Amino acid sequence: MPGPKYSDVILSDPSLKDKFTLYRGKPLVRSNNMICYGDMRDKYVVFMMILATKKLELADPKFAPEVPSMVLVQIWDTDTTKPAHERVVKQFEKPSLFEAFDIGIIWMDKLNNAK
Repeated sequence: MPGPKYSDVILSDPSLKDKFTLYRGKPLVRSNNMICYGDMRDKYVVFMMILATKKLELADPKFAPEVPSMVLVQIWDTDTTKPAHERVVKQFEKPSLFEAFDIGIIWMDKLNNAK
């Protein structure tokens, strides 16, 4: 019988409950312009860096939010014994955070489930 999933551990431990945002049961962590998504116990995780932003054009520019306009996506091997440059398995750029996250998750899942 397999052990508990990461989300089960996080959600059952009250001290960790408010420290991580979970998406599809995996941690999603953001620090400034960098986003990391995935379980470090898996073979691969997604790392994204927001390279450029733009303001949305709204009727009142004072309330226009900034949104990512260029995102670098890397699929990283979680093996910490490898040097950093060898841990990057796949790399690409996308013009929006939605596209970057969507394709990044697809590649991460594909690589994690490869036999």
